[in-house]
Order: sequence, then structure tokens, then C-alpha cells
Amino acid sequence: MTDEDSEKHYHSGLPGFLGTIDTFISKVEAVILAVGVLLMAANTVANVIGRFVLGESIFFSGEINRILIIMITFAGIGYAARHGRHIRMSAIYDALPVGGRRALMIMISLFTSLVMFFLLYYSVIYILGLYDKGRILPALGFPIFIIYVWVPLGFLITGIQYLLTAIKNMTSRDVYLSTTVLDGYKDTETEV
Repeated sequence: MTDEDSEKHYHSGLPGFLGTIDTFISKVEAVILAVGVLLMAANTVANVIGRFVLGESIFFSGEINRILIIMITFAGIGYAARHGRHIRMSAIYDALPVGGRRALMIMISLFTSLVMFFLLYYSVIYILGLYDKGRILPALGFPIFIIYVWVPLGFLITGIQYLLTAIKNMTSRDVYLSTTVLDGYKDTETEV
């Protein structure tokens, strides 16, 4: 099954209520990422057409893309965690037996989850500070704090995903990089 097929038919590796939460979050992430990328492409194409065909740029195009980049980035960190795609340094980890790798993965997932929740807390404080200052976007004219709402949402989703990964590893005999991705390496070598 390809990555696209697995995302279309994503089914959590967790049982019961946790699996329902995981599946729901995956669908929300997929919609946010798809809509964000499509809107960014449409906005950029419209701005280029406006600039070169009509001789006028869309004055708020840069601000729209800034909002969409923030949205895609922070929805994408949860997506990467869900699919075990974050970078990892694994020399020591790979040398451990299965039980040691599972224990280390539980610790890594719990620690990363805590870091995400810590960043969630501080991102909310930052947004509240922006709200108090009352700054607005110059072209669109709406409050800046609104565009940063995606930051704590992304940290929340990623924190939950790593917590679910820790739970999956606590309840499984195998080692999982996420709730559905087994630890291991694919042979990606291809002959040209």
C-alpha cells in the first residue's frame, strides 16, 4: 500500500476510544493540509496572473501565504509524527534488542509529548500577549493573534500523537514509531 492509499484509508492501530481519537485527528490533519496547500497554490497563481497579466499584484497575497505556511507547518508536524517521519538519530537505538528499543521508544515518545505540551502552553501565552497588544495585519486588517492559533493546535495534535505512540508501545510486543508504523528500515535502494 502506498502512502497516499494509507492516508485515504487510515485506521488507527489503537483500540477503542483512543483509536477513534487517532482516526479523527488524522482526518482533520488531512483536510487542513490539503486545503492549505491548494489555497496557497491558488493564491500564488492568482497573484502571478494579476501581476503579469493585469499589471497589479494582489496586495494581501503575501499575508495570505504567511497564514497558510503557519497552518501547513503546524498541521504537518502532527502528520509527520503520525507516519513516523520525523528525523531520528538511531545508532544506539538500533543496537538495542527489541525490549530495549521498545522501552527507549516509550521514553522518547513520552518526553517528546511532554515537550509538545510545554510548547503548547508557551504558544498560548504568546498568543495571549499578541491579543493584548492588539496588533493587526496591515493589508487584511484583522488581528495577528488569529493567524497563530494554528501553532498551539499543531503542538496539541503532535503531543497527543506522541502520547498515543507511547501507549501503543506499552501495549504491544513490537516496536512502533507511531500508532501504525512499525520500527524498521525499508530497502530504498533502486537501480538506475
